[in-house]
Amino acid sequence: KECCPVWEQDGSACGARTGRGFCQDVIISDLPNGPQYPFTGRDDRERWPSVFYNRTCQCTGNYMGFDCGDCKFGFFGTNCEERRESVRRNIFHLPVRDRQKFISYLNLAKSTISQDYVIVTGTYEEMNNGTNPMFSDVTVYDLFVWMHYYVSRSALLGGTNIWEDIDFAHWGPAFLPWHRLYLLSWEHEIRKLTRDFTFTI
Repeated sequence: KECCPVWEQDGSACGARTGRGFCQDVIISDLPNGPQYPFTGRDDRERWPSVFYNRTCQCTGNYMGFDCGDCKFGFFGTNCEERRESVRRNIFHLPVRDRQKFISYLNLAKSTISQDYVIVTGTYEEMNNGTNPMFSDVTVYDLFVWMHYYVSRSALLGGTNIWEDIDFAHWGPAFLPWHRLYLLSWEHEIRKLTRDFTFTI
């Protein structure tokens, strides 16, 4: 249950050799779930990501990513020390060529398999409480479709038992920061795919 991949640029897990990060135990709060969520121990999203991993990369400085190989949002360059502002424009005010570029990037993302990520394809129960992970390849675009579905889907409690009164993305205080991170991540993946680091949403 360790997800500490080698950063290819220095050949070490989490880029440890060049100080980008290190492999660390996942630290999760022991606080109980609130009374609004009565199904403790039944959903693979609880105590994330412990169902799948209990050790992951902990990035340092301005580095981020599953292998600490990326720069934090807003930072660029070989050592992630260059700060750049992103100009976000209203799509209705974009020139035709910029709108066409936006659409072409979306189409490219829809037809390109992600080199970095896979999605989970089974329920907690089907995965034998997470001990038999079930994953599948996904396009860059559909990764974010799935991510939005996964965080807001109903709790699948086994068999036909489904608890619909839950939506981690929208029905709580994380609504605004979660979607901000979601869009920044999507923008980041489009930039990596197209090598156009001026692209913004």
